[in-house]
Amino acid sequence: MIFTSKIKIALIILLAIFIIGTFGFHFIEGWSFVDSFYTTIATLSTVGYGDFSPETTAGKFFAVFVIIFGVGMMFYTLVLLAETFVEGRLRNLLGRGKVEKIIDKMHNHYIICGGGRIGFLICRELMAGKMPCVVIDNNPEVIQKAQDEGFICFKGDATQDKILIKAGIKRAKGVACVLPSDAENLYVILTAKELNQQVYIISRSEEEESEHRLLRAGADRVMSPYTLGGVRMAMAILRPAMLDFIEITTRQQSLELRMEEVSVCKNSQFISKSLEDSGIRKRYGLIIVAVKKDSGKMIFNPMANYIIAEGDRLIAMGEDENVKQFSESCLA
Repeated sequence: MIFTSKIKIALIILLAIFIIGTFGFHFIEGWSFVDSFYTTIATLSTVGYGDFSPETTAGKFFAVFVIIFGVGMMFYTLVLLAETFVEGRLRNLLGRGKVEKIIDKMHNHYIICGGGRIGFLICRELMAGKMPCVVIDNNPEVIQKAQDEGFICFKGDATQDKILIKAGIKRAKGVACVLPSDAENLYVILTAKELNQQVYIISRSEEEESEHRLLRAGADRVMSPYTLGGVRMAMAILRPAMLDFIEITTRQQSLELRMEEVSVCKNSQFISKSLEDSGIRKRYGLIIVAVKKDSGKMIFNPMANYIIAEGDRLIAMGEDENVKQFSESCLA
């Protein structure tokens, strides 16, 4: 339960009344600190004094002061706590049901297992590309942060079958395993592949020797943030112009130049046409820098007479708006 500022202030005031009451009865009535504390508790809880009560006039007036302010503050604090607990519980129950309904309608979405910095970066990129995604994490603070950013999130342990099923693993297109440890990522990969053999899985690896284990478990691609970061920093030193080019073509917010992977669907107008006859260069002003075949073979800098086939993934580079129009035409 998250304490609001009102509850914090009420608890501080209540604590101050306890302290003032204890010291007040001690100095006014001459009682011990234990008896004074007991009397303060009895007063605030409205239980009554029992065998003894303030005897001096000053003590009685002080008791009246504690009753008026202390008892009122006690009930106010209890009401705030009950209200926060009930509202929070209802919000969690209703919110969870709403999220499950949204996930039930999702198809070909991506599941992000782990809501750390890398997980959030992946979600932002997917949302920028208008790709549906779900974040799974069991940390309430991470879930709250994900909700604040507008992500669809599901609270739970991603290594459990039932959590992945509720996140729509059987209808998902891909899974990103970015949990803190390689062991957890390995377990998620095994579970995800068991539930959906066709799902595409990309995993983070912490240790270099874990990479081959993650691949053998079923991951389609494994990446180490430390290795990628080191290579990028080395490139910034050795080939800064090349790094600038890569950043310009891969940033979502770039309006100057963009590089995009476009899949050629079954009924695309470009199937069985050469790159030259397709008019991609003339109509859209794009350069096809590479083609990835269904077999996994990569063709770099394809010739003008290359024949486009169904399932080809064309790596196109050009202005952002032209890339978007070309992506839409490939689906037509």
